[in-house]
Amino acid sequence: MVVQVVLVHGIRTSATMWRSQLGYLAERGNPAVAVDLPGHGTRMGEQFTLESVFATIDDAVRDAATRGPVLLVAHSMGGLVSTEYVGVMDPPPVAGFIAASCTAIPRGAGLATYRLLARGFDRLPGRGQPIADLVLDATIPPETRADFGAGGYAYDAQDIALRALSVLDLLSALQRITVPMWFVNGQYDQLRVNERLFTRLAPHAELIVVPRTSHLVTAMRPHVFNAVLNLAISTLEQT
Repeated sequence: MVVQVVLVHGIRTSATMWRSQLGYLAERGNPAVAVDLPGHGTRMGEQFTLESVFATIDDAVRDAATRGPVLLVAHSMGGLVSTEYVGVMDPPPVAGFIAASCTAIPRGAGLATYRLLARGFDRLPGRGQPIADLVLDATIPPETRADFGAGGYAYDAQDIALRALSVLDLLSALQRITVPMWFVNGQYDQLRVNERLFTRLAPHAELIVVPRTSHLVTAMRPHVFNAVLNLAISTLEQT
């Protein structure tokens, strides 16, 4: 059966961030769906809750699983919640998992500082988007720059989502994941902070660090990330 791919975006962005990957997967012949999480993209008006997030991912995974083995691919916040989702006691029908830019425990002083900075940024003119646009223009190639924000930016969901992440039990979840797994980080990603811990708790996972790349590895290095997709799909095709 053909490997099916489900893609989960990070905080503030939307399913449009995956356009490069969706194009690659279509050319490769692998059906794929990129979901919008509640409070983001086409669902901007909805309330963000972990229950609705897990339901969104689960609905997409179980639908895809009726047609073939599922590769779940998630970035940043999407990667954190997907790690919890894949690592539940009664595992969902996920055959493989790519967790990009999410090797950090969202708790304590680190999360509190991140929330404080995000709230401060949100009080700037334009909610800080002009500054963000300058950074994105300088770091993301033209082929993916428009995709990253095409679905809009979920300013109102950001602090709610960050607060919700603190209840995730990623340490337990990681130890329960047995399917093929890949951690993908940019060299300069701030969420590499617990990278060693994550790889110790999931020793079967492969760690891929992309040189000269920040947190936005899927957009900054789309061809490299697509090569990781090919690696993961090829692995599942052989199992």
